[in-house]
Amino acid sequence: MRRTLILLVATMTVAACSSIPLPEFPGVYKIPISQGNIITQEMVDQLEPGMTRRQVVFVMGTPLVRDPYHQDRWDYVFNYQPGGGERGQERMTLFFENDLLSRFEGDFEPGADAAWSRSATDSGDTDGNS
Repeated sequence: MRRTLILLVATMTVAACSSIPLPEFPGVYKIPISQGNIITQEMVDQLEPGMTRRQVVFVMGTPLVRDPYHQDRWDYVFNYQPGGGERGQERMTLFFENDLLSRFEGDFEPGADAAWSRSATDSGDTDGNS
């Protein structure tokens, strides 16, 4: 009896640590997972050149990463995975000069009505986030 119990525990332990995929059970709910700062196109369109850090925090929220060695760079990252689906990621990096927003890079472009687009059109520049 003792040997059978030890063998059963050892088998269960090895099975739990194996990389063999387990069968999916139909009807089992899988929780969607999201982490970081939600970034929307509306938020990006509200950004304007020359905004203060406080104004940017009001629009975008507190950045996920503030590098102590590069204090003029803020990183916003949003990771999401629908229940059982493929993981996705969106990111934005904002750059400041003299404590004012100067440019941004990332997965979003300013919309046609955004201040970045208007300022680029006024100055003759075609790239609104440079």
